[in-house]
Amino acid sequence: MQQSLDAAESKNRLNNWVAVSVALVSVFMGITKVKDDNIVQAMLQAKSNAVDTWNEYQSKKIKHHVAELGLGQTIALQAVAAGKGNVVLLAQQRHYQESIARYQAEEDALMKKSKAFEKEYDDLNFKDDQFDLSDAALSISLAMLAITALTGKRRLLFLSLLFAGFGFAMGLAGLLGLSLHPDALTRLLS
Repeated sequence: MQQSLDAAESKNRLNNWVAVSVALVSVFMGITKVKDDNIVQAMLQAKSNAVDTWNEYQSKKIKHHVAELGLGQTIALQAVAAGKGNVVLLAQQRHYQESIARYQAEEDALMKKSKAFEKEYDDLNFKDDQFDLSDAALSISLAMLAITALTGKRRLLFLSLLFAGFGFAMGLAGLLGLSLHPDALTRLLS
């Protein structure tokens, strides 16, 4: 009879550990999910900004090219024109040269701006990977905790706590901006 009571008490303690672990893991997952969703929104905005800026850059490159063609044509026409036509062509050349200089400056600024948006996206993606790994590890931990409650196997509890520990580490790294990032695992899962 005592043996039966001891076994029931041991099972009860194990289930208490499982319940506390499930509660802690679930709360942490909820917190990191909110942060991860905000990061995903910021990633979408950064990618959209990068694409928009690259499109604007390409537009400036086309205008730049058209201005260079116009300048070339005015120079060619100047060779055959005389008198008043020459003055008009010189004015047009100045206009094209100013446009070319302006487009060049705008292109350089747009390229830098677009690369900054791409870097922002990559930095956010780094954090998103941390939260994704955290979510995966904590989900595995929850599944293992459920099986632990059914089977009463303590070893499974400890294994689930290892997954939870990894999940907590990755989630905290994302929340605190730490550079913890298992690249090999991320590449494997991507």
